[in-house]
Amino acid sequence: MYYLFLDALSVLFSFILARYCWTRLRFFIHVYQQVGYKHNEYWQWLRSHWEQKVIPGDLALYNILLFVLVIGFDWIEVAITNTALTLALFIWGIFWFGSVKRYKSGQVKKPLVFTSRVKRLMVPLMILNLFLPVFFMIWSYTGYIPFLWMIPPTYDPGLLSFDVVLLVFGWVIGALLIPFSVLVAGNITKPIERSIQNGFKKQARKKLAAMPNLKVIAITGSYGKTSIKFMIKDLLKERYSVCYTPGSFNTPMGICKVINNDLQAHHQILILEMGARYEGNIQELCDIATPDVSVVSNVGFAHLETFGSQDVIAREKGTIVDNLGKGGVAILNADDPRVSIMGEGRDEIQRILVGLEGGVIQGKNISYDTNGTRFEAVFDEKVFEFNTKLLGAHNVQNLLLAIGVAYHFDIRPKTMAIAAQTIEPVEHRLELKKAGDLFVIDDAFNSNPVGAKNAVEILGQFKNRKRIIITPGMIELGEIEEEENFKFGEAIGKADLDMVILVGEQRSKPIREGIESVQENTEHVFVVASLFEANEIARQKAVAGDVILYENDLPDVYNEK
Repeated sequence: MYYLFLDALSVLFSFILARYCWTRLRFFIHVYQQVGYKHNEYWQWLRSHWEQKVIPGDLALYNILLFVLVIGFDWIEVAITNTALTLALFIWGIFWFGSVKRYKSGQVKKPLVFTSRVKRLMVPLMILNLFLPVFFMIWSYTGYIPFLWMIPPTYDPGLLSFDVVLLVFGWVIGALLIPFSVLVAGNITKPIERSIQNGFKKQARKKLAAMPNLKVIAITGSYGKTSIKFMIKDLLKERYSVCYTPGSFNTPMGICKVINNDLQAHHQILILEMGARYEGNIQELCDIATPDVSVVSNVGFAHLETFGSQDVIAREKGTIVDNLGKGGVAILNADDPRVSIMGEGRDEIQRILVGLEGGVIQGKNISYDTNGTRFEAVFDEKVFEFNTKLLGAHNVQNLLLAIGVAYHFDIRPKTMAIAAQTIEPVEHRLELKKAGDLFVIDDAFNSNPVGAKNAVEILGQFKNRKRIIITPGMIELGEIEEEENFKFGEAIGKADLDMVILVGEQRSKPIREGIESVQENTEHVFVVASLFEANEIARQKAVAGDVILYENDLPDVYNEK
């Protein structure tokens, strides 16, 4: 009965390890998906989470134990019987690997989606991750090495029907290699993905070539692309039939999807948002859809970590202007010195500069409150008053760029002003809304130094109510990330907010230091590990009428827990 019990325990152990491996595999696929299937970013994530997720203590200790067993010290055979060793390994394994809480969260902001790409990735992943466990299970239970079908002299089941060391070795080493198998599988499927993407690109280019009268408006910049896109759409839609990319679709496949599926023969204008994380990204997008009108909002610090410097970012953003053909139009931010010089010396294109401080179209006398923003736009030596629901001076700059586009397409200023009143805030970008009896300023998407400071200043103007900010700070700023988050903390301290909830103890440390440099009393500052904990504190402390600003909302892979 004892040996039968151990046989049954071996089956239970295999089921538990199979569950552990599957949960661990799903977790790392999810990470790979959240970093955009980028190998270098995935590898950087593995390096920064090495001990917590990649090789946690229990897995490392179990592998050390296996190493000791495999090299076969004589004293082990004397001190412990084979059955006792089996019982110990199974009990420890079931205890350590029975829980998968480390790789499962009850709440995730963006769950794993089994897209066609993930399904294709799963084929080599399952082969890679099943090979070792299945190989050693066969060897352990039969004594024969798979494919060779011979019994080696090291096979030692003892009185049992399996070799415990082989069985455990297959499962635990297989579990250990899972994060790295994702990289291998990604490389295996890379040619397939490239071929599929090239097919979509070819289809998109062919469709655009069949619509010679279509005008393509392309927008880029470190910040504000999506907001500007929707503003342009709202200013043009009364006169033109407009097709545009939804949300923040700004990648090659996002653009191809809209062109191939949404663009119709009746459309006169196509508005595309073009994003970039690396040099060459903008050119790849322009090769799909050559712009007739190029809009550049700014050159900031977004993705500085991958670009290396602002000069490189400016060169990359300027690609969208370089791709303009004869008669093309560039709508540029006159207040950004790196943007305002783009296209200089090209007499065959038209440059329209707009800004708060300069340009042929200028915004002046800005004021804003909980109802939105009011300002004056000056062009053609005339002054036109604009009212918009959007919050913040930076949104005035964005709207001026949209006005510049509408001006080029001969939209009357009064028509623009009427359309501006109907523009709704882009989701998660300084979006003022009600949440029960609380006010929420949702600025959770892609925080940047300028926008973050602006959002804090806006929150500071809400008087006679508690003002709360929830933020993890900013990411992907490279070497200046700590410095900019410190400045962000200073801005929070100077705003004298009633409650500050920082998400992530390590990541938000510079913000806290910035706050402490301005304020001696920081009892109103809380530090939590995740957004869900932050929301719980806010619910406990806030009362009716209070205002909560959500400044940036990082993916789950950045949670410090």
